[in-house]
Amino acid sequence: MCGRFASYKNLNKLKKIFNVINSDFNLTQSYNISPGQDVNIILNYKFENYLLSSNWGYNFINSKTQNNQSVINSRIETINSKLLFRDSFIKRKCIIPSNGYFEWSQNEGEKKPYFIQLGAGELIYFAGVWRKEKYNDDKRRVFSIITKAANSNVNKIHDRMPVVLNANSAQDYLEIKDDNLDFNNFDDVDLKFTEVSKYVNSPKNNDEKCIATIN
Repeated sequence: MCGRFASYKNLNKLKKIFNVINSDFNLTQSYNISPGQDVNIILNYKFENYLLSSNWGYNFINSKTQNNQSVINSRIETINSKLLFRDSFIKRKCIIPSNGYFEWSQNEGEKKPYFIQLGAGELIYFAGVWRKEKYNDDKRRVFSIITKAANSNVNKIHDRMPVVLNANSAQDYLEIKDDNLDFNNFDDVDLKFTEVSKYVNSPKNNDEKCIATIN
């Protein structure tokens, strides 16, 4: 899965890499992005790319409990069958720029955080979906990150991982306007991981200490 990530470096390159046509965006840096926060995403509308702020998590009312719930990840194995995501996957794909994400391994009852990245500050792109939801008296854009079974490297930490794309694959993904999509056709990204401090466990902490390698 993906429950926390970082976006702090090389963000000024996004406009050029994806030929973003709007300029009304704020490239906010964060070393510890958590669900419910506003994040920069890139989406394609009428064959043009836009960089727009979006809130992390699809919200819905659980039909059994009648409670409001939020879903931050969507599984690639079921995204075509889940009513919550199917229409978005066909019509509203997006990518989420990142410099890496956090995952926690569990061993003998102890959870250790790791920062998973391509390289120091290099940009990667999570495949995602988005939609607009009613929020108070208005609407807001929300997104979910698509996940898949972890590859042989990341599987040492966790059995799930986000679908991670390079710049070329990310652009291809944005331009596909149906559900006829096989992520196996995209190049795999060679991610590396390092153990980091439990300082990152608190969403209130947001500085370079979150991504600093220990041991």
